[in-house]
Amino acid sequence: MNIRPLADRVLIEPTAAEEVTVSGIIIPDSAKEKPLKGKVLAVGNGLKDEPMILKEGDLVLYGKYAGTEIEFEGTKYLMMRQSDVLAVIE
Repeated sequence: MNIRPLADRVLIEPTAAEEVTVSGIIIPDSAKEKPLKGKVLAVGNGLKDEPMILKEGDLVLYGKYAGTEIEFEGTKYLMMRQSDVLAVIE
């Protein structure tokens, strides 16, 4: 991975959205719900007052509007602060 988050930011790869078919109705991609969980790919060093709790490989839940969507080498990722992550799935 060539992206290294700074400070308290984490790079997350969202999990694929689940496909739901409703008896012949085609739902466009723009109307599908964004996934609210993903895998942490990279973490920053943390802040002086707030150490990093998250680590690479963690499966996490985050808010619907959390983070900034970025695209790198054709893949979409989310960059967000550690405080935007709601929970770690164990």
